[in-house]
Amino acid sequence: MELAQVRLLVTDFAACYRFYAEVLGLKPQSGAAEGPYEKFSPSLGSAGIALQDRAMMAQVLVELGDLATGHRSLVVLRVDDLDGYCGQITARGAELVHGPAPMTDRMRVAHLKDPEGNVVELQEWLLLRG
Repeated sequence: MELAQVRLLVTDFAACYRFYAEVLGLKPQSGAAEGPYEKFSPSLGSAGIALQDRAMMAQVLVELGDLATGHRSLVVLRVDDLDGYCGQITARGAELVHGPAPMTDRMRVAHLKDPEGNVVELQEWLLLRG
């Protein structure tokens, strides 16, 4: 089995597209800025993050409804220089809600939210698991 992607169901596709492409700096696969689907790739690693228009998916899975309530996902991105990356993304409009700060003796983290309220965690690994 292989992880293909983490997909976020969003209602404001264009705002989320801009956030992941322009603020976080992930590479869009096709440039479909208006949706209803786009996959983004980090500079390293094989798995990606995808956005899916929530209303379109609700037509398939009716129990979804048009609006999400509460936090239903956490996107985790590993970066080599947490402070440097946080500086870059705040300059591009991101607002950190926490950190950068130690989470454990093995990592430092920062948290922010995308335009839909999905929580994004940025991790800098200090020690690799042995």
